[in-house]
Amino acid sequence: MDEEVERVGKILERYTTVQNETKERLAKLANERCIEIQIGDATCENAAGSQVARNEFEKLIEASGRKDIVIKKTGCTGRCSAEPIVGVLQRGRMPFKYQSVTAEKVRRIFTEHILGGQPVIDFLLDKKTKNKYRHQIAFFKNGAYTGQDVFDAAGRAASRLANAGVQKEEVKIGVSINPGLFIAHESLQYYMIIFPEEKARNTGSTSDADVTRYGVTKPADLDRIIDSHLLKGEAQPDLFAAADPLFDRYLKMYADIEFFNRQTRFTLRNSGIIDPENIDEYIFYDGFAAAARVLDGMSPQEVVEAVKKSGLRGRGGAGFLTGLKWEFAQKAATPKRFIICNADEGDPGAFMDRSTLEGDPFSIVEGMIIGAYATGASQGYCYIRAEYPLAIKRVEKAIEMARAQGFLGKNILGSDFSFDLEIRLGAGAFVCGEETALMHSIEGRRGQPRTRPPFPAASGLWGCPTTINNVETWANVPVIFLNGPEWFARLGSEKSKGTKVFALAGKVINTGLVEVPMGTTLREVIFDIGGGIPGGKVFKAVQTGGPSGGCIPESLIDTEVDYDSLAAIGSIMGSGGMIVVDEDSCMVDVAKYFLEFTMSESCGKCTPCREGTLRMYEILERITRGEARDGDIERLERLANLIKKTALCGLGQTAPNPVLSTLQHFRNEYELHVHSRRCPAKVCKKLIQYEVNPEKCIGCSACARACPTRCISGKPKTVHTIDAAKCIHCGECFTTCKFDAIRKN
Repeated sequence: MDEEVERVGKILERYTTVQNETKERLAKLANERCIEIQIGDATCENAAGSQVARNEFEKLIEASGRKDIVIKKTGCTGRCSAEPIVGVLQRGRMPFKYQSVTAEKVRRIFTEHILGGQPVIDFLLDKKTKNKYRHQIAFFKNGAYTGQDVFDAAGRAASRLANAGVQKEEVKIGVSINPGLFIAHESLQYYMIIFPEEKARNTGSTSDADVTRYGVTKPADLDRIIDSHLLKGEAQPDLFAAADPLFDRYLKMYADIEFFNRQTRFTLRNSGIIDPENIDEYIFYDGFAAAARVLDGMSPQEVVEAVKKSGLRGRGGAGFLTGLKWEFAQKAATPKRFIICNADEGDPGAFMDRSTLEGDPFSIVEGMIIGAYATGASQGYCYIRAEYPLAIKRVEKAIEMARAQGFLGKNILGSDFSFDLEIRLGAGAFVCGEETALMHSIEGRRGQPRTRPPFPAASGLWGCPTTINNVETWANVPVIFLNGPEWFARLGSEKSKGTKVFALAGKVINTGLVEVPMGTTLREVIFDIGGGIPGGKVFKAVQTGGPSGGCIPESLIDTEVDYDSLAAIGSIMGSGGMIVVDEDSCMVDVAKYFLEFTMSESCGKCTPCREGTLRMYEILERITRGEARDGDIERLERLANLIKKTALCGLGQTAPNPVLSTLQHFRNEYELHVHSRRCPAKVCKKLIQYEVNPEKCIGCSACARACPTRCISGKPKTVHTIDAAKCIHCGECFTTCKFDAIRKN
């Protein structure tokens, strides 16, 4: 007992020493730096040209002779369609982010902004104005507010500033859609952050050079802040709100960009901010502090209870309660235990896990340390797709650095707990995302699922109790123990706590990674954050959950995003894919696309999945080729329901979801394909009829020359015609015509 008392406190003391030394090193480096250029160094950023931008900056810095200008790599910010993104940070000033940076843009940014002090407004990320603001204000609503005097802070601030003669272009006001996660007091209605260009007078210790935080309880508080701080430059210390490191470091970097300031980032809290290959930067932001606290004064049972209390559910798809899964493994009789990080991300359009591994690998390592302590595991494995070389490299480095600092290996931080990690590579089989197939792969066997029970928590890797969670789940674990399970559980819906990362892709303006509280509506994600549908097109549906998910129509766009709400309308959360389609998409073709993927990825072990998905695909192929038979729709639906009930694993059981959901919500499109031999979206080639518009045809004969079956006839300079009997629906005439004289029917 005396030894236990002696040990408690020593672990945290050792961590504090490590963190203080780290902060001293980084502070010394910061004093040597005047300007920091942040460049995204991730798979997507590199593909967009970030290395070209980096090379150009290096040349210009060398030519300038400046030693106080440095380049820092970061992970992916998540704003995919604007990459490569470059940030310019200068002490005492707001950070600026530039989008789609080319070598030519680098030269102007360096000359005009870095050397000349004038930001290049035209290149700024997602700017809708000229951005010459005196101040920027961000309001965050407190979802826990219990008062009666509810008011519109943004509207009131704008009105009061306008009455004082302040032009709209001088102050930017934004409102977050999240429910004010970081506000602890129920009496506080808004958390308000002001971003002045220069430090406000008398701001006190709770404000940095470029950020002032206020807590607003009633309209009079806001009026005083507007009148004193914004109009006179006199801060109001009695209204200051306490700093929150997790919140502030993110908002200071991205608060002026709507795509980011409408998100709440737990999993992605460090992505785009820290150097993912520098453990010091992770430690600076309380990295490994959660692990130190757990090892210092909590029993494994207390850790499990805290995770259960947080309400964290597995982010890999099924949404099983994480604490309950850990408890099963903890109570298993076999002493040898394992934990696994499932990073076998195989969904089309999904890149959440890759970005997290590339942008913040240390959070995964720390989460697994805590999970291993809770479940009694001494060995862990990160199972990563071999197609993710940069993620593999960074996780390897993170493991090496954590081991060197005493966070992995024997007697972590001087405790009596020992744990280590290894990486195992997946060979690209989608089915290995299923936990039993994944374990077979680690063991060196063919990646095929097995029947359950027994579940992995009782008998998993090499027959030992095994805890498997995906990347996002592990990344959330340190956040829970840094801030408390009650704090984590305050955000989200009744049965789905915390946040969820989505890979927003398809027909949407702002593609990228979006992290929002559970319970946020699809409309808020697609239109408020995603910016809506490009080209003025009409939103048609959103497919959630990857190839195993469902297609959700416009009529259900106000559905809240959580496990139960999505399941109720025939879809799933999945790992977080969210693909938007517009009016030009054929829902039968969309269903066929996803079914083709799951059919080809079937391991072949069970007949329902192996044969059933093939038969379903054959029916869909007939329908889209105009060769449908009577009863094909009913036959397809019956087969889908049968596979869903009888397939061996989750892949087969959910493979019919895209078909069933489109049949439920877009059955009329199937009927038009089958009964009228018509594709209303004009996507299915064999169902498209081409004809010449006589009002636009000038008789150039370009279409006739391109036609492979010579079904187009007409003399030069006269209107041409298409023989429908000979037409093979290849679309060459439509593509070739420069006068928009060929139309689809």
